[in-house]
Amino acid sequence: MINETAVNGVMGRLWGWARIGVLALLWGSTFLWIELALGALTPVQVTLSRCVLGSVTLLVACLASRRRLPHDPAIWGRIVVAAFFCNALPFAMFSIGQQSIDSGVAGVLNATTPLWSLLVGVVIGSERGLRPARLGGLLLGFVGVVLILAPWQATESGGWGALAVVVAAASYAVGFTFMGHCLVGRGIPTISLSTAQLIVATALTSLTLPAGGLASIEIGPKALAAVVILGVVATGITFHLTYKNIATEGATNTATVGYLLPVVSVALGAIVLDEDFNPRIAIGMVVVLVGVSLTRRHNPSAAAPTETPTEKLPRFLPRQEQEVRQ
Repeated sequence: MINETAVNGVMGRLWGWARIGVLALLWGSTFLWIELALGALTPVQVTLSRCVLGSVTLLVACLASRRRLPHDPAIWGRIVVAAFFCNALPFAMFSIGQQSIDSGVAGVLNATTPLWSLLVGVVIGSERGLRPARLGGLLLGFVGVVLILAPWQATESGGWGALAVVVAAASYAVGFTFMGHCLVGRGIPTISLSTAQLIVATALTSLTLPAGGLASIEIGPKALAAVVILGVVATGITFHLTYKNIATEGATNTATVGYLLPVVSVALGAIVLDEDFNPRIAIGMVVVLVGVSLTRRHNPSAAAPTETPTEKLPRFLPRQEQEVRQ
C-alpha cells in the first residue's frame, strides 16, 4: 500500500525543485538584461523602468485574479521596508555595479546571498540546529563561487562595482528574512503582497531621478527588448515567484537559489556577450550544483506540511510557522 504522506512529501520536494529551477533561470538572466539595458539607459533609468514594468505586470495579474491590494496601514509600513531592502536598493546596486563588471561576475557575487541569509538567520535566531549536511552545502556552494570568480587571477577587484553587487546580495538576504517574518503568513495572497511591494519600490526609486534619471534617452530595438524582458519577466514574474517561494520554503531556502545564479549568468554571459568561460568555471558550476543539492536536503522524518480544508492560509506561512500551527 502506497504511503500517501510519503508520496505527498516526494511530490512536494519535486515541485520545490521545479520552482527553484525556474526561479534560477529567470533570476539568473536578470544580469544579461541589465547589461544590455545599460547600453542605452543610466543605472537610475534601468532601475526605475524595471520597477514600473514589473509593478504594472503584477497589477494586471492581481486584478485578473480578483485579488485586492492590502488595506492595513501597518502592512503597508512593512511593505515599505521590504521594498527598500528587496527591490529599490539591490536593483540600484546591480545597475551601478554592472557598469564596471561583467554580467557573469555580477551573478557570481550575487550568489553570496545564501551566506548573508544564513548569517541573518543565525543572528535573529530563526536558524537553529543547522544540520551538518546543509551547512556543508552552503560552504561547498561558496567554494564553487570562489572557483568561478577566481580572485587570485584577477588583475583588479572590480572596485566599487563589485562592492555594489555584494551590497545588493546582502540587501536581498535582509529583505527575504524580513518578508518571511513580517509579511507572509498573514492571510494576504502573495500576488497582492508582491504587487504592492513593487509599486512601493517604484515610488522609492522615483526619488532618485535627479541622480541621472532625467538624462535624454536614445534606445534601439535590442536595448528596448532587454528593458521590457527585464521589467516584465525578470522583475515582475520572477519577484512574484520569489515571494511564493519565501512563503512555502522559507527565506533561507529561497536564498539558496542564489547559488544557481552563477550557472545561468555565466553561461548567458559567455554565449550572448562573449564573456570568459573556461574549464575552471565549468568545474565551479558543478561544485555549485552539488552544494545546492545538499542545502535542499530535507529531514526524511519530518512530516509534510498540510493545508486546512476550509482556507489555504498555511500555504502562505513560512515552514517554521506551519510546524507551529500543526
